[in-house]
Amino acid sequence: MKYRPIGAELFNLNRKNFVEQLKPKSVAVFHSNDIMPTNADGTMPFKQNSNLLYLSGIDQEETVLLIAPDFPDPNFREVLFVKETSEEIAIWEGHKFTKSEATDVSGVKNVRWVSEFEKVLSTILAESDNIYLDLNEHIRSANEVETRTERFFKWCKEHYPLYNYERSFPILMNLRMVKSQREVDMIQHACDITEKGFRRILDAVNPGVWEYEIEAEYMHEFLINRSRGFAYTPIVASGANACVLHYIENNQQCKDGDLILMDVGAEYANYNADMTRTIPVGGRFNTRQLDIYNAVLRVKTKATELLRPGTTITEYHKEVGLMMQSELLELGLIDKTDVKNQDPNWPAYKKYFMHGTSHHLGLDVHDVGSFHSELSVGNVFTVEPGIYIREEGIGIRLEDNILITEDGHHNLMRNIPIHAEEIEDLMNK
Repeated sequence: MKYRPIGAELFNLNRKNFVEQLKPKSVAVFHSNDIMPTNADGTMPFKQNSNLLYLSGIDQEETVLLIAPDFPDPNFREVLFVKETSEEIAIWEGHKFTKSEATDVSGVKNVRWVSEFEKVLSTILAESDNIYLDLNEHIRSANEVETRTERFFKWCKEHYPLYNYERSFPILMNLRMVKSQREVDMIQHACDITEKGFRRILDAVNPGVWEYEIEAEYMHEFLINRSRGFAYTPIVASGANACVLHYIENNQQCKDGDLILMDVGAEYANYNADMTRTIPVGGRFNTRQLDIYNAVLRVKTKATELLRPGTTITEYHKEVGLMMQSELLELGLIDKTDVKNQDPNWPAYKKYFMHGTSHHLGLDVHDVGSFHSELSVGNVFTVEPGIYIREEGIGIRLEDNILITEDGHHNLMRNIPIHAEEIEDLMNK
């Protein structure tokens, strides 16, 4: 891993909070993600299972965490299983966790090789009634690939059919929604790295630059700051490309007079930033672009003010929709007749602002969390309104990451330039 050690205190606390939600005489099992294949003997970069990472900090394949808080022998109330290394593995793949290193990272004292897992599980289940399993229940999940966790679920139901099975996801969703200070620190660090990348590209953008060259500038800055790279596939969309919400080709040349919408973020220690900025290729906004830009910025500013403890995301999105409706009326993009005759399920403003304004952020870019519960201290959200005018080839989105605090909110991207005048000044210095 490129990032500096996090400290076992975070993972000890996370497990403690999780254990408090379990039924008596329970065992919870968490598996790492698979290393996914590409073609021939190629593999994708490894990405750890977020819940296993949240509870252990172990960022390595073939890892299993077993939690059984009521087991009679205290030594088996937490057991971590890691891949047993060898000289051959060390030569071909590099260093893997030793048992003592795994303890240092996770705080779990009983660390064993993963080959011992089934035997230890059988011993613990002899004193258990409930088995908590961790399937991916994220509301946006559309995965068609069978995961290691799903394979274990089938195996477990076959070998231990008489146990009561419970879901870990609802517990961890509620826990992960509320970030501890240590987690906030890492999200902030990811935001700070993202800021460095943005300031770097303000010096690099000129008419004729290619979208992929801008992407490369971000990647360079992220890597030299101990990030693994982009938190998600970056969007660097110039001109009309910005009207394609998930444009990721990044292969066009940027023309003078156009805007560039950049939806990028660094990750750090598996925690993520999610920023969007829109800048003029030639260093100056024209009058039309500036009017639309400032409209988006006003919506973002007002929407951010609504984020405070007690707010519900459902009501928040309705309020933001009314803000955007007002701005679009002012810009002449919709009129009062459009509003009067609109479909309540697809308001008139959706023609130019068709996506949601906010989502949870943390170990996953679209982090786990309910959109129906009230906001609470420690939640982290994006705020990302946009206006997309396909007939004019203009797409503008602005996005910051916001922490909910006791007295309202705190902008984790407060130092990243966003006002049009500041961006123009930096690009023309």
